Amino acid sequence: MPLGDKCNYLCPYFRCNKRALLIQVKYTKGNPYKVGYCRWVGDVCITGECQYAYCEKRALLPGNKCAFAINKKNERDNEIEKELQKEDYDDKMKEIISKKFGKKGLDVL
Repeated sequence: MPLGDKCNYLCPYFRCNKRALLIQVKYTKGNPYKVGYCRWVGDVCITGECQYAYCEKRALLPGNKCAFAINKKNERDNEIEKELQKEDYDDKMKEIISKKFGKKGLDVL
């Protein structure tokens, strides 16, 4: 569960090599939120920037990026490109058919 394209300590595949990661629930104005706490350092977890952080699926890339998030982002872009190509193809076919049959064929399309 990366945030954007960054790795997150709440991800089920994120692990600490020192086994020092502790997830705490903190409250702000009555609203709970989860915070990763490093018991080894005694401070908030810095996620993928830590030298002891790793991903079970080996998806943690340099710069604290998640390979799964990048792949999902690329798939969305590819889907949009495919839809645009399909629309272009449909427009070209309509032009060809309208030239073939004249202006009368536009109502059929």
